[in-house]
Amino acid sequence: MSWYSFRPYVSVAERRRKAEQAAKRLAAQGRKLQPVQPKGRTIAATFWGKAWCDNLEAYSDFANRLPRGRSYLNSGSVLDLQIHPGKIMALVQGSALYKVTVKIDSLSQARWEQFKKSSGGSITNLLDLLQGKLSKTILADITTRGTGLFPSPKEIHMDCSCPDWADVCKHVAAVMYGVGTRLDSNPELFFMLRDVDMQELISEAGKVAASPLEGRRRKTALADADLSELFGVDIEEKAPTPKARRGVTKTKPGMKPKPATKHNATTRIDKDAPTPASRKKPKTANRT
Repeated sequence: MSWYSFRPYVSVAERRRKAEQAAKRLAAQGRKLQPVQPKGRTIAATFWGKAWCDNLEAYSDFANRLPRGRSYLNSGSVLDLQIHPGKIMALVQGSALYKVTVKIDSLSQARWEQFKKSSGGSITNLLDLLQGKLSKTILADITTRGTGLFPSPKEIHMDCSCPDWADVCKHVAAVMYGVGTRLDSNPELFFMLRDVDMQELISEAGKVAASPLEGRRRKTALADADLSELFGVDIEEKAPTPKARRGVTKTKPGMKPKPATKHNATTRIDKDAPTPASRKKPKTANRT
């Protein structure tokens, strides 16, 4: 057997004591640490944090090695975790203090462009984006395995200074879960990690809204929504204007319309009969 099999077991309490000592030593050296400590037993509670963890657990490559990472994270063993474009760097306390480096491939330009196109300009402000308050369709596009924004196992490259031969050792697993916890409070770090600019999503929405046709549609929709909310009624589209009835003559502005002539269905109209206006009074002979 290798010497690795005989490493002494380190209890949670002992690991915490060592972690505190290491943190004090590093702080004295002037290093600014960014430790990760979940609140309670929940690793992540927001959309981006949970989606990150769910993505990891969805792949069998990671599933068998992740549980030990949860216990390491919960015990405060992740002394430092820093996220940079395409890279995660961390310090994890085990039987010794180990350095963990995780490199994440940049999101491909094709996938990023496809997501911007599929979102259709629906992401109109950063607050909704960062809080995950988006339509179900967009959320599905974000989290779909292989085609979404989250990395697949082949896009994740892990390294740890510990002697464990596994790619996903417990120290790496603790760091990967720690990213989920960090995204709870700083979801914008996800876009930094994937090396894309989230402002482009807002710009895309601005382009769509700027088109004349879309502008009229949105203006009408907003007006109808305001009226519906104010009066508590649904606003229906206007029915087409009916054609003018027979017998009604269109008039120019300033002219009084001529009343329609009503005829009794049983009355026979004699075309040859003189109209009242054409009848003349008979001349009376002059009396002498």
